[in-house]
Amino acid sequence: MLNKFPLWKNLLVVVVIAVAALFALPNLYGEDYAVQISASRNATIDMTTLGKVEDVLTEQGIEPKSVAMQDEQIMVRLTNDSDQLTARDAILRELGTNYVVALNLAPATPDWLDSIGATPMKLGLDLRGGVHFLMEVDMQEAIRKIQNQMRDTVRTELREERIRYTSVERSDNEVVVTLRTAEDYAAAEDYVDNRYNGYTLIEEPETRQLRLRMTDAKLQETQNYAVSQNITILRNRVNELGVAEPLVQRQGADRIVVQLPGVQDTARAKEILGATATLEFRFVDNENSVRDAEMGRVPFGSELFPSRSGGNVLLEQDVILTGDHIVNATSGFDENQRPQVSISLDGPGGDLMSLATRDNIGEPMATLFIEFKATGERDADGKIIFERHSEVINVATIQARLGSNFRITGISSQQEAQNLALLLRAGALIAPIQIVEERTVGPSLGQENINMGIQAIVWGFVLVLAFMVMYYKKFGMVANIALATNLVLIVGVMSMIPGATLTLPGMAGIVLTVGMAVDANVLIFERIREEIKAKRSPQQAIHHGYDSALSTIADANITTLIAAVILFSIGTGPVKGFAVTLMIGILTSMFTSIVGTRAIINAVWGGKRIDKLSV
Repeated sequence: MLNKFPLWKNLLVVVVIAVAALFALPNLYGEDYAVQISASRNATIDMTTLGKVEDVLTEQGIEPKSVAMQDEQIMVRLTNDSDQLTARDAILRELGTNYVVALNLAPATPDWLDSIGATPMKLGLDLRGGVHFLMEVDMQEAIRKIQNQMRDTVRTELREERIRYTSVERSDNEVVVTLRTAEDYAAAEDYVDNRYNGYTLIEEPETRQLRLRMTDAKLQETQNYAVSQNITILRNRVNELGVAEPLVQRQGADRIVVQLPGVQDTARAKEILGATATLEFRFVDNENSVRDAEMGRVPFGSELFPSRSGGNVLLEQDVILTGDHIVNATSGFDENQRPQVSISLDGPGGDLMSLATRDNIGEPMATLFIEFKATGERDADGKIIFERHSEVINVATIQARLGSNFRITGISSQQEAQNLALLLRAGALIAPIQIVEERTVGPSLGQENINMGIQAIVWGFVLVLAFMVMYYKKFGMVANIALATNLVLIVGVMSMIPGATLTLPGMAGIVLTVGMAVDANVLIFERIREEIKAKRSPQQAIHHGYDSALSTIADANITTLIAAVILFSIGTGPVKGFAVTLMIGILTSMFTSIVGTRAIINAVWGGKRIDKLSV
């Protein structure tokens, strides 16, 4: 029998639409203005904390929608953005810096929907409001750090092989080794040759020098590593800020985009994200005079640094350990109630610290604090110039062999200890970064964008509906049902995909999809008209109309889908948002136009005697 679907195919259409509608439903409930409170550092979230929050809200005359503990956090839901800002400031003053108090927008999804995993679509920065940062990585510092590590490695290995050298220094993209004698040169040449991947050996026997030059491939690898590691560390720092659904991704060769939806406190975000604090642990040079170094006579293998407590300290150039090995750092107080930071190292870091302090008990070890600040100037290539600021924050005598856990003291305030612990816990940036672009989108502007986007979709939808009914009569009504179903499917699929985010360009993609979604039905209905003009029966016209138009519809949609995939692959930010909705819209429109409308037409006209068909 022509134009009849089997029961399983009709049930499949119904189930697909029902599931999509169910997961699209949470988007109707909207979001509440919220303040999210989470524990940081040594604090905990408990019923006492919840009571303090409720008391603060009462004192401010704020009536919240709800105050509840969720997943070791406190979520305060409020009625408007004014109450949200007032509540955030008051709660932060009451609880102090041991807690992360972040602005947020919490979904107002009912519990029964939330229990099955149905959540609203994630909204981008342009729709939800928040902060956008574009950051630039200092590649020269990344290369310098890798070269310094290479220099220290070569020194250590030559010393272990008992090969005598005059100096091992870094010069641009090279590590230059100067040997003492011809015999040492020959031994070093034999040992170093083909030992270090990514470095080319250049021999200069007349000066008894060996140059290890970084290859172009190694240089590119170092730059990629610097960006990827900084992205990982920035994500950790964003987690410390307590931001929900952040975006941290690479843009170009040396830039990183950070978007923090719902965040309006740009000063706090910039302080944490832009900071480049790290530590180096070095031995104090007791064999040479600080006064001589201050007069410009710095001994070989040592460096002079200012001390936070005043004066200067002469340190050995070799670094015992860097902040890269720190896995945890917490602030607190020592036995004399002075601020301190307790540090935990990873396995390799603990081994390095243990090995270095084993034979140096009774010797002073310094903690060197390093920070990079932008000078406001750019080099010949247009890159931001960073200035390295280093100071000794602590000098302590090694009382026993140290391992993976130890502490640093000599910090001026508890606030400074907390900030240092946060930065070290979130990770030390591989290379310094500078914020080169900053944008803030307020919640009201985001809501305005949503309203304008919805208005564009509604007007496009209404005009298409009117055209289809006027031109195709009853078949146009079928196409309109499919078009409405298509919108439900798009919203449902966007809500189900974990990484999908709706942006303002994404809403433009939905508007475009509304127009494109009826293309397939136009092709089918026109083909049915042609079949009727060719004197086929109505049932045969419907059957051949759908079958004949299928290849044309598939070709047109697949080529558009390929273009959308390319946009998603190479695009960033708004382009990706447009490509995501376009891809989903193409797939859902093919389903509704080919399968959905066929199911309706089969149910209404299929298997029946039709004397005349008006299309």
